[in-house]
Amino acid sequence: MVFTADAEGRCEVFAWDAATRSARQVTRRPRGTLHGAIDRDAYVWWFDEDEHGVGRWWFQPFAGGPDRLGLTNVPAGLPRGLAVSDHGTVALAAGDGHATTVHVGPRGGTARTVARTDGLATLTGITPGGRLLALAGAEAVTVLTHDGAVRAVLPAGDTGRLWCLGFAPAGDGEELLLVRECADRYVIATWRPGTGLTLHDWCAFDTEITARWDADGRSVLVRQDRHGRSTLHRADLTARTRTAVSTPPGTVLDAATRPGHDLHHLWTAAGHPPRLHSTRGTALPELPTLAGPVPGTHRDLWTPGPDGPVHTLLSLPEAPHGPPAAVFLVHGGPADHDRDAYDGVVHSLVASGFAVARVNYRGSTGYGPRWRRAFGDGVGLTQVEDLASVRADLVARRLIRPDAVGLWGTSWGGYLVLLALGTRPGLWQAGVAVKPVADCVAAHRTTTPALRALDERLFGGTPDEVPERYARSSPIHYAAAVRAPLLVAGAGHDAKCPPGQIRGYLAALRASGVRHEALWLDSGHDGYDGGDHVTVLRRALVFLDRELRGRPAAPPRHPAPSGAGEHHTGEHATERRRSHAEGHHPQRPARG
Repeated sequence: MVFTADAEGRCEVFAWDAATRSARQVTRRPRGTLHGAIDRDAYVWWFDEDEHGVGRWWFQPFAGGPDRLGLTNVPAGLPRGLAVSDHGTVALAAGDGHATTVHVGPRGGTARTVARTDGLATLTGITPGGRLLALAGAEAVTVLTHDGAVRAVLPAGDTGRLWCLGFAPAGDGEELLLVRECADRYVIATWRPGTGLTLHDWCAFDTEITARWDADGRSVLVRQDRHGRSTLHRADLTARTRTAVSTPPGTVLDAATRPGHDLHHLWTAAGHPPRLHSTRGTALPELPTLAGPVPGTHRDLWTPGPDGPVHTLLSLPEAPHGPPAAVFLVHGGPADHDRDAYDGVVHSLVASGFAVARVNYRGSTGYGPRWRRAFGDGVGLTQVEDLASVRADLVARRLIRPDAVGLWGTSWGGYLVLLALGTRPGLWQAGVAVKPVADCVAAHRTTTPALRALDERLFGGTPDEVPERYARSSPIHYAAAVRAPLLVAGAGHDAKCPPGQIRGYLAALRASGVRHEALWLDSGHDGYDGGDHVTVLRRALVFLDRELRGRPAAPPRHPAPSGAGEHHTGEHATERRRSHAEGHHPQRPARG
């Protein structure tokens, strides 16, 4: 197998040999490496990218050897998918910010361009024989032949979206696995030549799912995200049966069925760092863990709301003397959600005596299509309303101090932090916004095409078409109203939340005399160096402890964040270039 893990503070790609129970580090890149894969012939693949996310796919033999380009004559681009057939035919897609190009050729050989499509598209599979490719776009899934001819176009339709999950690994291998959103459900679907699209209505779920083929090519393993936790199901497409797969309560980060009906899965919960498990006892890599228990107690809280109860994952310090100061960790996306999963930021805050609230506001995944579409008060404003309601609920239950509540978010979460501080200034006593959207109009004009399209779906048009909607939801419109001290971090090469719109927001804060600190780093939006995350973690903890509790904070005892993070420097300082791993929900583009 191939996996990504920590290597001296960076995310890097490793190869694991279960027979010898040994791991081999494959990549050693100064900025770290996130994208890795293994093909059917056990060649190890990785994406070598720069600070802007632009690069090429490389590979080497499983046991080691020279690095080779996946395909030659392919320009550097953004990674849009990699697929390798049983016979070593490689298909890869690359983006240039405006279009997606698909290239095909023998492993390590010369590429030929077979397709080009405007906008964001993702190569999601190749048949074992290499005859068909699947390309997923925003409006449709397109099946192509290996020479680029269109074999079928599967439109998303009027009832919801359509997601493509790859071709079957067995049989003729030309059956394609999909998920279709139908009204208020997510349904497993398949497509094959001569038969067309088949909806398996007996295998429907009320919240978001993803799935992957089992080795037999007739059953699929389905992972459902529901109310902040995960469940696994096995669906037999021939017998039309669905059975639950037993896993502990918490979050399954990934799962796959291996030969011999062996199930491998990566599991975590708020009080348990991630661990790998095999149902048949196959040797899997031992993940580093923490000495001693994870601090705090973890519980669920449901707050009444206009579109249904709002779910919060609440972590409390042990034996506090009265209600503690609290930090709302605001997730990004917006199509994402907070999970019952270990998070080093939660760990460090709780160990420092803070309560931590993670709110799955309206628009979050894991609560069904209606919750995803519930933006009744406007973009951002709906989510701020939920944050304010949960804050009032926690205060009323005497679980947190009403005079010591802070906000902390990254990317779209940072956007909500700025919007909440400006529209509800009396509720919050401090804010930390990392790589935020600070000016919706400026961000739309300078961000990536995929995120520009996301903005237009959320707002119902461009800033020229619906200017009042962008203005009403833009943090810069409320900068003068901010009262809480604010720590803002930006990245000089950020293509998703560009630095110019952050600088404009900081200028508005200065003009209004709002107390704030500005931090800048010489990197992009994404990156894979854990040291970066620890740096911003320490700085934010000191800031929040000073502003919410009026005293300096000691460095966290266990600053072991999940995922990767940002390295922040002083406003006029520079650091070597770093990058940060942003989680993307598989079902739509996200700022993170």
